Amino acid sequence: MTAGAPLEDVLDEAERVAAAAAAASLPLRLLGGAAVRLHCESARRPPLSRKYGDLDFAAPSRRRAEVDRLLVGLGYRADARFNTLNGDRRLLYADAGNARQVDVFLDVMRMCHVIDLRERLGLGGPCLAPADLLLSKLQIFEINRKDLVDAVALLLDHAVADHDEDAINGRYVARLTGDDWGLHRTLALNTGRVRATVRELDVDAALVGLRLAQLWDAIEAQPKSLRWKLRARVGDRVTWYELPEEVRQPYEAT
Repeated sequence: MTAGAPLEDVLDEAERVAAAAAAASLPLRLLGGAAVRLHCESARRPPLSRKYGDLDFAAPSRRRAEVDRLLVGLGYRADARFNTLNGDRRLLYADAGNARQVDVFLDVMRMCHVIDLRERLGLGGPCLAPADLLLSKLQIFEINRKDLVDAVALLLDHAVADHDEDAINGRYVARLTGDDWGLHRTLALNTGRVRATVRELDVDAALVGLRLAQLWDAIEAQPKSLRWKLRARVGDRVTWYELPEEVRQPYEAT
């Protein structure tokens, strides 16, 4: 398969890759900032608009070979060494012409916490569902300004509900946090950071606050697992998150 070189504009390129994946019936779902931009009207204008860099996707591990063929056919160079060593959970590709890279998480989103996406990749659409996009931001322990801004955009543009139809599925988030004290703890910390950030932005802070409150109503109402309760006894005395090492491509032309 050959479909030209990657486009200079990262959002146009995200849509090109998503369209190619859809044409191949391949559940390659966009995540990260570009996904928020495509999913949220509020992210398309100030104060929530921003620049975007690399592209991140998630896909089923059983479709790894198809993902590889698709991206190589779209003009990306596979990082052969990285993909050989880590290809059971993550793939890496370079766009040397635009100094960008593509990360593909297989089955799980493994950052500061591990979130199983296997039952989420078939929901349809070019991006992960809003709840998964929000989790991809709020599970970052060392969260930065751009991730907080993206979280605000998601909360502004999506109601909290018990389904994934253009909404943040609070029931799903509650189920994950009810079994994982560490994820619950990081989301609690980052909720405070979102509340502080939204007060600095010219947006509807009251609406964001309401939706955060609704999300936490669902989280707190969820019964906690025995694993959660045992870990809660330890609390902050033991680190509950990982700080993932960022892997960067050298971008030399070949």
